[in-house]
Amino acid sequence: NESMDGVNRSVVYEFVLMGLTNSWGLQLFLFLFSSIFYTASMLGNFLIVLTVISEPRLHSPMYFLLANLSFIDMIDSCIVTPKMICDLFKKHKSISFGGCVSQIFFIHCIGGVEMVLLIAMAFDRYIAICKPLHYLTIMNLRICIGILISGWIIGLTHSLIQLGFVIQLPFCGPNKVDSFYCDLPRFIKLACTDTYKLQFLVTANSGFISLGAFFILIISYVIILATVRQHSSSGGSSKALSTLSAHITVVILFFGPCIFVYVWPFPTLPLDKFLAIFDSVITPFLNPTIYTFRNKEMKVAMKRLWSQLLKSQTFS
Repeated sequence: NESMDGVNRSVVYEFVLMGLTNSWGLQLFLFLFSSIFYTASMLGNFLIVLTVISEPRLHSPMYFLLANLSFIDMIDSCIVTPKMICDLFKKHKSISFGGCVSQIFFIHCIGGVEMVLLIAMAFDRYIAICKPLHYLTIMNLRICIGILISGWIIGLTHSLIQLGFVIQLPFCGPNKVDSFYCDLPRFIKLACTDTYKLQFLVTANSGFISLGAFFILIISYVIILATVRQHSSSGGSSKALSTLSAHITVVILFFGPCIFVYVWPFPTLPLDKFLAIFDSVITPFLNPTIYTFRNKEMKVAMKRLWSQLLKSQTFS
């Protein structure tokens, strides 16, 4: 349609999601798999947040950042997964234009915040291990709150910039998204105009930022490990290695799918769909699992909280 001022307006009011598969058996497996992991990730991350809030011993910068990472993972779990689960057995899987744009906005906003938190957690471990005498001076509550606010500002700015690239694109016909959710690479391809330059901008904005942040984090962890090996005993070195290996695992799980989706030159391959499932369903569950099972203080605090909850139910 064309308005009176001559400006092209979108004639697409909804998009059809092609989903993952038409096999009933595979759909049933994905339904059970996604439902279990979604429920577990929500409960696990909520338990971490509740444990950090209720346990005074965990009121430190590292656990403050961990609780916020779990909160972000709870939001991340709700962006795509519930709709995907509801759509699995539907013949007509659709999403409104506004719903599609909203998914894109929250995916990139939450992704930006999580990226900042992971970098902050690497910095926190660097200060704790390499400059322990100055830890409480550098990583105080004011700095942690500043990091959190900065993360949300960066996430919002990044997401709004991405949407600023595409929101005015004309969509005048094709409306089939070959995936189970909306994201920029496939969304841009549906526009009724040449989007080659725009695809490059999106790749530069999301792909190269993810790739750059990933290498910065890996290099920082290598420096920390080298410092620990030089200045610590074998016991201290193994404890630091155990802590850092959990952080490195989470970094790889988070950045791996992002780098593949936005940097890989063949986005039509079905592999990116299954990486998207991994990123939206499994990663939010693995984050609390990895941090919890590799951290003795967190496990002790969770057991104490669980026993307190059981006692309160018994007396009630």
